[in-house]
Amino acid sequence: MAPLTDALPKPMAPYRGLTLIVNGILHLSHILDSIHITVGYKGAQLAQHVIQHDVATVFNTEGHSNSWWLHHTLLRFLDEPIYVLTCDNIVDLDWERLEKDYEASGSPACMLVPVQPVEGLEGDFIVHDGPIVTDVGRELDSDIYCSGIQILNPKKVSTMTEDRGSFYDIWSQLIEREELHVSEVYPDTWIAIDTWEQLKKANEG
Repeated sequence: MAPLTDALPKPMAPYRGLTLIVNGILHLSHILDSIHITVGYKGAQLAQHVIQHDVATVFNTEGHSNSWWLHHTLLRFLDEPIYVLTCDNIVDLDWERLEKDYEASGSPACMLVPVQPVEGLEGDFIVHDGPIVTDVGRELDSDIYCSGIQILNPKKVSTMTEDRGSFYDIWSQLIEREELHVSEVYPDTWIAIDTWEQLKKANEG
């Protein structure tokens, strides 16, 4: 999304008078007791932006993988389910229904929220046997792929896995234990923002 991202981190892209990340924070603040943010690229700028919106903590993960925080921050001791979202998706989802689905699935270490494939948008396909995920990858044959939304128990994940560099590695280790599940709950709205055109369309929609 250059040249915008030459000056701003992507989460601060403008969205309907706010930014992508503030829109997400406000959407979740009425259902969550606390919100934790990880920052990387232009992290100081992003941290200053989000601390004005009642987030509980900000973790600097610059130079590390997207799953680094699960093994190297105090969140790894949290023994309860949390939602994990990316800041570049616009999402409307029945969170209460998702939590009930997670509990009905046996409260696994991690549960992925699926979406239907979107034409022209690359995604990680999910292969599953009932709720249990058997494989995740871009070259697989499946009718669903990852939305970027997860519900997981940090303590379970951190004790069952090693930090090998990314969520792909986390998922592969959990698949071996049958501790990676996929939800039956789909987002009511799911928009990925990867390009100027997608951002413009989202602002106009």
